[in-house]
Amino acid sequence: MAEAHQAVAFQFTVTPDGIDLHLCHEALRQIYLSALHSWKKRFIRFKNGVITGVYPGSPSGLLVVVGGYLTYTKYAKIDPTLGLFTKLATNLPVSKYITEETQHIVGGMLIGTGVWVTVIFIMRNILKCLLSWHGWMYNRHGTMSISTKLWLVLVKLFSGPKPMLYSFQSSLPRLPVPPVTDTVQRYLESVRPLMDDEKYKRMEGLAKDFEKNLGPKLQWYLKLKAFWASNYVSDWWEEYVYLRGRGPIMVNSNYYAMDFLYVFPTNVQAARAGNAIHAIMLYRRKLDRAQIKPVYLLENRVPLCSAQWERMFNTCRIPGLETDIIQHVNESKHIVVFHKGRFFKVWMFYDGRLLLPREIEQQMERILADTSKPQAGEEKLAALTAGDRVPWAKARTEFFSRGKNKQSLDAVEKAAFFVTLDDTEQRYEPHNPVRSLDNYAKSLLHGKCYDRWFDKSFNLIVFKNGTMGLNAEHTWADAPIVGHLWEHVLSMDPKNLGYTDNGHCKGKPHPNLPGPQRLQWDISEECQSVISSSLTVATALADDVDMHIIPFNNFGKGLIKKCKTSPDGFIQIALQLAHFRDKSKFCLTYEASMTRLFREGRTETVRSCTMQTCEFVHAMMDEKQTREERLRLLKVAAEKHQDLYRMAMTGKGIDRHIFCLYVVSKYLGVDSAFLKEVLSEPWRLSTSQTPLQQVDLFDLKKHPEYITSGGGFGPVADDGYGVSYIILGEDLINFHISSKRSSPETDSHRFGSRIKQAMLDILDLFQLDKKAVS
Repeated sequence: MAEAHQAVAFQFTVTPDGIDLHLCHEALRQIYLSALHSWKKRFIRFKNGVITGVYPGSPSGLLVVVGGYLTYTKYAKIDPTLGLFTKLATNLPVSKYITEETQHIVGGMLIGTGVWVTVIFIMRNILKCLLSWHGWMYNRHGTMSISTKLWLVLVKLFSGPKPMLYSFQSSLPRLPVPPVTDTVQRYLESVRPLMDDEKYKRMEGLAKDFEKNLGPKLQWYLKLKAFWASNYVSDWWEEYVYLRGRGPIMVNSNYYAMDFLYVFPTNVQAARAGNAIHAIMLYRRKLDRAQIKPVYLLENRVPLCSAQWERMFNTCRIPGLETDIIQHVNESKHIVVFHKGRFFKVWMFYDGRLLLPREIEQQMERILADTSKPQAGEEKLAALTAGDRVPWAKARTEFFSRGKNKQSLDAVEKAAFFVTLDDTEQRYEPHNPVRSLDNYAKSLLHGKCYDRWFDKSFNLIVFKNGTMGLNAEHTWADAPIVGHLWEHVLSMDPKNLGYTDNGHCKGKPHPNLPGPQRLQWDISEECQSVISSSLTVATALADDVDMHIIPFNNFGKGLIKKCKTSPDGFIQIALQLAHFRDKSKFCLTYEASMTRLFREGRTETVRSCTMQTCEFVHAMMDEKQTREERLRLLKVAAEKHQDLYRMAMTGKGIDRHIFCLYVVSKYLGVDSAFLKEVLSEPWRLSTSQTPLQQVDLFDLKKHPEYITSGGGFGPVADDGYGVSYIILGEDLINFHISSKRSSPETDSHRFGSRIKQAMLDILDLFQLDKKAVS
């Protein structure tokens, strides 16, 4: 099927009369259009680079400043060169080559440009200083102090007009290195509720010794790195936490995002893929043109770092023996589609333009209609990306470094993204909600272990019944970045692009569109043996995952706000109560927070299990305790949680600093008992909130059915839980819970019921129903 459509630009035959050359005009036309498209893209990138490079100024500002300067000096009869050419004339015969009038124009332009550059430099640094102030975070919810209002006015004044995605990058402050003394003190405070007196006293001794002796030496090197590097954490975090991991990234690192919960736009698999792929490619075009708006906090005035968007597309993780690398190419005009064990290369452009949704659906229909069988070893090839990294690295070097295997692997790894047309059906079923959602989550997280290319930046998965989802690799970016793309896709799909009455994409198929190209492989029996081993490892890991999804609709952030409590703090405290009821003990708890207020910031840890939270939980477990006392302890715990969250966001966290101190110690070849012990402590409760960022895209009041299920991730500890949650609208919170079936201590469904009960019990403390009656 696919091979018949491959275009040939020219053919020639040797005859007795010479060489007879036959040109294919259609192929040459496509080459011309492709080159035109590439040059347009280069020009747009160059233009955007200039605009971003001079922000908060603008090229038009340069014309205004230079033109105004020349006009002023002309009418004021002032030398616009400020004596520049007079000084040059003492050493160079300038007047022989340039007239006096030309000297004035050229000199005025140079002086005016210098003034313009100076103004930009001053504005940029003032803006950087302004963005380094985080006092606005400490305002009470719903109120704003006079100092914050004045600060916002200044931020607006020194920000340029119409910023692009990367405009604020050079104006963002660098992540500060907190003092060792502060980090050690905060660490000891965080582990106090988890240790008895004897263990705590021992850890306190190790901490004080580190703080006094080795800590200052490591801190000096860290400050030196912070002075030179854009961010003292991010590059080491990417390398040592992600790329150097030698275990499977499936389940352990990759995460997933779900489709709408209650809406099914179409049951036609190819049509859903057509709209989704087109929407993703439109997002990429906006990204290439830097037309995506920066993400802000606080009334769209406080910008967040946009660096993570750079590697969203055309990106793949490449396995290595000791460490993997991230491969990113600037341009990719194709995607790779997997269906029933076959790989297909699908071009996304024709006639110099992006394929329309119906044309993409046409390509998907061709793939679905293809009845050819997988080649030897092809069907389960992607299992290499699901197993351990070292066997995959060795196999890639030995079996995929030449010939058709190299060409096909290049097509996969350099594709814009990877698509799976899944041959199973997944969907939320109202008559069987628990099992249907659990199966759906497991399918997105790991599938069959060989039907997703886990190394790609993200996989779009479209199921047989039209439901879809994403599986994303974690190294290149964190979940909010993928979530931003996914929100765009979900809002574009039914609302902007839409479907015909029979469920197909709008528009007509293309009569001359070349079909998908089947990728060719030559996989030896030895390579197939490696694939089989990787699949065995991956299958054991996948089978051990216990997933459970709870659409918690008893109440949402609407009622929580009436309690005058932070929704995130409310949920985190509920998780602590649920965990204590589940295991009868507290544990080290990881809550992901972002540090994107700083340049190239990624995440920081909020240690949610605090002394204050534990006191509240003990009060809830004590039947003799009064409601008033429980409520008081809850408010104290919630305020403590908010304080920890603010500190994490503003560079005063614990774990990234300790992690970097440990890396420095390894480079220096010195050991620290304190650092080793801190970094060996397991996170038995790992949590993360998935924020809904583009609220304007979803009118949940008019269309409450258009809500996503959010996303989730695998368990971090063998005997622990992973919990992801998304707060949707005013009345719904979705929880994604994961654990391992092999652990006798955990049960995702049991923990889910504990969470639900904890949420209800905490809300009951406020007696909102009685207040409403009164």
